[in-house]
Amino acid sequence: MIHIDKYYVWAYYNIRWDIPPDIVKVRIMTAVKDYTVHIDSKKRVTLRGATFQYYNVKEYDNGCIMLEPRELTVPDSISARTLEDMDRAISNFKLGEVSPAIDLSDF
Repeated sequence: MIHIDKYYVWAYYNIRWDIPPDIVKVRIMTAVKDYTVHIDSKKRVTLRGATFQYYNVKEYDNGCIMLEPRELTVPDSISARTLEDMDRAISNFKLGEVSPAIDLSDF
């Protein structure tokens, strides 16, 4: 049973008969733009007037592609675990416990 009001869909579903039904509140999205795009020779799609610079992409088995906007932010601080890893790497370097040199002459 689905009840539709102005902005939300209330979906009632029941997984098992002995468990009471759950209520899910889902936000209805309305399309602002609707246009056809094609994939260029480098397998890229161009978004017209994109609001965000970064998107998370989800590709589904049926060919649908979902783009969710992402805003990249600089973290407030470096985590304690990362600092411990950096300290361990520097101590290994000072003790001479390093990997063999990499030949970059080809570059």
